[in-house]
Amino acid sequence: MDPALDTWDFSSPLISLWINRFYIYLGFAFGFSLWICFQIVIRKQNKNSPEKTTPKASQNLMTNGYISRPKKEVFVSGVKIFYGSQTGTAKGFATILAEALSSLNLPVAMINLKDYDPDDCLIEEVTSKNVCAFLVATYTDGQPPESAAWFCKWLEEAANDFRFGKTYLKGMRYAVFGLGNSVYLSHFNTVGKNVDKWLWMLGAHRVMTRGEGDGNVVKSKHGSVEADFTAWKTKFISRLQALRKGERKHCGGNCKKGKCESNQRGSEVAEPGSHVQEELPHRDAEDEEPFGSTNEEESDTEDHQSSNPVIDVEDLGKIMDHVKKEKREKEQLEGETSVIRSTVKSEASERRAMITPALREALTKQGYQLIGSHSGVKLCRWTKSMLRGRGGCYKHTFYGIESHRCMETTPSLACANKCVFCWRHHTNPVGTEWRWKMDQPEMILKEAIENHQNMIKQFKGVPGVKEERFEEGMTVKHCALSLVGEPIMYPEINKFLKLLHECKISSFLVTNAQFPAEIRDLKPVTQLYVSVDASTKDSLKKIDRPLFRDFWQRFLDSLKALAAKQQRTVYRLTLVKAWNVDELQAYAELVSLGNPDFIEVKGVTYCGESSASSLTMANVPWHEEVVRFVCELVDLIPDYEVACEHEHSNCLLIAHKKFKIGREWWTWIDYSRFQELIQEYEDSGGSKTFSAKDYMAKTPHWALFGANERGFDPKDTRYQRKNKSKDISGC
Repeated sequence: MDPALDTWDFSSPLISLWINRFYIYLGFAFGFSLWICFQIVIRKQNKNSPEKTTPKASQNLMTNGYISRPKKEVFVSGVKIFYGSQTGTAKGFATILAEALSSLNLPVAMINLKDYDPDDCLIEEVTSKNVCAFLVATYTDGQPPESAAWFCKWLEEAANDFRFGKTYLKGMRYAVFGLGNSVYLSHFNTVGKNVDKWLWMLGAHRVMTRGEGDGNVVKSKHGSVEADFTAWKTKFISRLQALRKGERKHCGGNCKKGKCESNQRGSEVAEPGSHVQEELPHRDAEDEEPFGSTNEEESDTEDHQSSNPVIDVEDLGKIMDHVKKEKREKEQLEGETSVIRSTVKSEASERRAMITPALREALTKQGYQLIGSHSGVKLCRWTKSMLRGRGGCYKHTFYGIESHRCMETTPSLACANKCVFCWRHHTNPVGTEWRWKMDQPEMILKEAIENHQNMIKQFKGVPGVKEERFEEGMTVKHCALSLVGEPIMYPEINKFLKLLHECKISSFLVTNAQFPAEIRDLKPVTQLYVSVDASTKDSLKKIDRPLFRDFWQRFLDSLKALAAKQQRTVYRLTLVKAWNVDELQAYAELVSLGNPDFIEVKGVTYCGESSASSLTMANVPWHEEVVRFVCELVDLIPDYEVACEHEHSNCLLIAHKKFKIGREWWTWIDYSRFQELIQEYEDSGGSKTFSAKDYMAKTPHWALFGANERGFDPKDTRYQRKNKSKDISGC
């Protein structure tokens, strides 16, 4: 036998293994696959049935005779409420929110953005597990309030600085509520929108849709800015409770039972130390849109629809048919109900009252007697003064009004300006047109007189009140439509004036020169005022802060409309030191535009510190400065002279020379004659007109400029003065 053959026979098992090696490899692969499948099944069972592993975990945790519980994962460690406020509304809302959150047993901190350094502190919110709520107001021209100016500036620069990047605040969770007024259409809630956008651009996670509070009760979603905040607060607290449970998204109820992603925590949140934000592979649907304009319901529906993005081609045709059918049904339904919805919406808007509950409370505290849904009356301090036999207001000196018989009221608390010197501190509403519920003029006048008389009655028996003046005060003889707001906005203003005149009450109406058409359509009044608070476009915008974009053209048109009036007309100039006292030539040009009968020049009255205004006592001119301004202005308008003075009110009257007969001024009003003339006007259907000179009366000597009494009635006990000489050189 060949030895070589014996060698091959000895190694024949190895040759067999080599020949059948593929079958061996296949066996190993099959076994390994079975092992992998077995491990997957075990892990799925553990994942779907965590309760089965609990007893084993409890046994492993058994030490020293007690069970040590596993550390509970914390998803929300606290809430920080940041606020930027100008008038205090945002701060008040922050306080309300903090009180509401106290029931959740969460640490809550209120932070004024004025005292917050975002450069050092904001980055800490990435890992703090806090939820940050930003309550920010929008101020003049869409600017942030002073307290939030630096924070907004820093945030804007950071959002647009590539060095910070889009993940600088990744992990921070926030919600924004903005405060604004939709009458400022181009700047409505600008600051809230910007803060929301800039935080999003830096990678922060928006936990809920931005809320927008609207001070315009007509356009407000819930009727007032307070109601808007209450609705947002409720949603925020609900969202916060969901976040505390580890839910990543708000469930809108559109998902199938048991398949809502917000409820599927399981092993995703079971590992200690893991952060909610780290589990998210991408930003949620709400974060895809920087401005958060979509509502939560829309976001939830979109999320549910996108949960299964793979669609079978065979089902595509059915889906498209279903979508088309729904679209046709939706269009048909909208076509049938569009008229009904628009009608309901219109009626709902008409039913809204101008005075919200919060505004009613604020104005009542200030002493207003509110009438209906948009009117008010208040007792003037000069009325109280004259009841005691003391001095009257400057209208008593200039025009012969009996201050104790004057009712100060308004049929419209709303205004189209937010003047820096507003003595109501901007508690009244604003608007550019009438969109509120309207009360009838008969009711307004009736309740105004009744409320005025009730306030007068409170002075019966008060020491110093003269009995004869008290009796006279119970009969209203004059009505100053200058309490607050813009009376000429009231749609039934002409009917209201007619009712006043029928009651033998004279009418003094003040307008802010933003409604030229209404001035042209206005029926005769005893005296019509136009506030001329500045003489240039820039200064008017700075001082009056008007709502209209075309405010300057409206201002000029109002002055032109005033020139066409045949009754007494007045420019009312309010001097604000360092703001509008250096515009003499421009004022003179405005005088030639409106040709008023009189020009009242008054130093601004400081009404105390207000967060809505930057005025201080330094802006109040001295009486000597007002006199100097008047004398210099008269030099530029040759048809006018200084006629009267009321030193106590820091006010002077410039009158047209047509009211100076001979050497005597006739600036006072013959009220009885006016009532006769207005009655003849009404009886003739408006064809029989009359002029300002038809009911003028002689001005007493003590009321004249340069008189020893300086505008104080010598009959009044408090303001009797000794004879004084006055240098009126240059006038």
